[in-house]
Amino acid sequence: MTRRLLLSYLSLAALVLLCLEIPLGFVYSRGERERVITLAKDEAESVSAYAALSLAAGRAERDLPGRVAHCAARIGGQVVVVDGAGAPLATSHPLTPQASGALASRPGIAAALRGTSTVDVRTSTIGGVQYLSVAAPVGHGARPEGAVWLTVPTQMVHERVHHVWLLLALGGLGVLTAVTFAAFAIARWTGRPIRELELATQELAAGSRAAPVTVTVTEGPPEVRSLAAAFNRTSARLAHLLESQHAFAGEASHQLKTPLAALRLRLENLEPNVSARGRSSLTAAVTETDRLARMVEGLLAMARLEEHAATPGPVDVGAVCAERHHTWTPLFARQGVFLTLFEDSVGPVLAVPGAIEQILDNLLSNALRVSSPGTTVTIELRPHAPSRRALRDVRPGWVDLHVTDEGPGMTADQRARAFDRFWRAPGAPKGGTGLGLALVQRLAHASGGEASLRSAATGGLDAVIRLPSAHPAPGTPALGRPGPRRREAPARIGAGSRH
Repeated sequence: MTRRLLLSYLSLAALVLLCLEIPLGFVYSRGERERVITLAKDEAESVSAYAALSLAAGRAERDLPGRVAHCAARIGGQVVVVDGAGAPLATSHPLTPQASGALASRPGIAAALRGTSTVDVRTSTIGGVQYLSVAAPVGHGARPEGAVWLTVPTQMVHERVHHVWLLLALGGLGVLTAVTFAAFAIARWTGRPIRELELATQELAAGSRAAPVTVTVTEGPPEVRSLAAAFNRTSARLAHLLESQHAFAGEASHQLKTPLAALRLRLENLEPNVSARGRSSLTAAVTETDRLARMVEGLLAMARLEEHAATPGPVDVGAVCAERHHTWTPLFARQGVFLTLFEDSVGPVLAVPGAIEQILDNLLSNALRVSSPGTTVTIELRPHAPSRRALRDVRPGWVDLHVTDEGPGMTADQRARAFDRFWRAPGAPKGGTGLGLALVQRLAHASGGEASLRSAATGGLDAVIRLPSAHPAPGTPALGRPGPRRREAPARIGAGSRH
């Protein structure tokens, strides 16, 4: 921001200087030229009047040469006085016969000899030097007695003009230098609180601190100080709200676990004293108690996830899937459901610690709850194959974790609401809390990925967890061209089991 402010100040100062100095330079140039022309006119008229008096007194040959030489020395140019026929009467410098004979043909002298009342000013080049020439008639009337021709070199005028332009340029550079130092100080004074606010906002958005961020409120413009004070108040209030929310979720979950455990124990103790007609109601009460306990555990897990935001790190997703497959296989076999693992060489992914284990546990628990005996639940890892347009994307590669079942599935509207907290699909099996998929989505987002539900080709549900790849392992095949796929065979579950 400091650079942009400094550039704005310098651009404005340079524009003002150009608007002032360029017209000033041109005005001075025109004024200097007019001053030299006026001086030459005055000198020409003065010599013309003196020559007229000298001719009238018959002292032209004696007085004119001295007067002409003195005038030429004063103006730094050349002066020539000619008679009515154009022959030289007095000159400030020697003339060759050819030059003397050509005096009458010069435009300025010819105009003066014709009695032109105005002074003829011309610019010509003589011997490689540019001159300003002025011609004036000697005497009055239609037939002047002679003419005065005065030439002044314009080199001195050009040098003065160039000198003034140089002074203007140096003055402009000096002003710009002073403006640079002043603008830099003002830009830093203005931008420092804004930079601190920007850093504080980024830290607050990243969740690295919940307490109010210390921002300098005694520096900078009043508007920035007011913004900093408002930011501090907002940060403090947000931190208070977040702490209150985390404290409520954590304390409520912890406080509910003990009475739920006591309630379940009391219900189990009632079983010997309940008649056969009431056992179904007692079983339903125990089931709902278990469901409420799982709901409390889910709330506690989500509260811990929001409170302790971890940084994603490399995780061997293939090893985690193999371990969870080994752990869940007996539970699936007990209900007559096959659990199969297909694993590609996808390498490590980025995920928060423990996220993939919790994601798999929730997805496998849901899949087992909706699967009928004899069906199959599949865990599959695939590298995400980007489209041609996405090949220009500089983001890291992605790995898709699929958990597919052959259950009843969901409609499109149900899949859109499945990640809402406490939402359960109509007709869903008893025992669910509606928090599993919400926790899965939060864990995927915390790991930098995303979660989605699709309709499986087998008619069930395909839960897809897309996670960013940590780095390509040596020998890892390119995205979209998976390597050899390893299949973990399901355990035998007795007669009629399949592999």
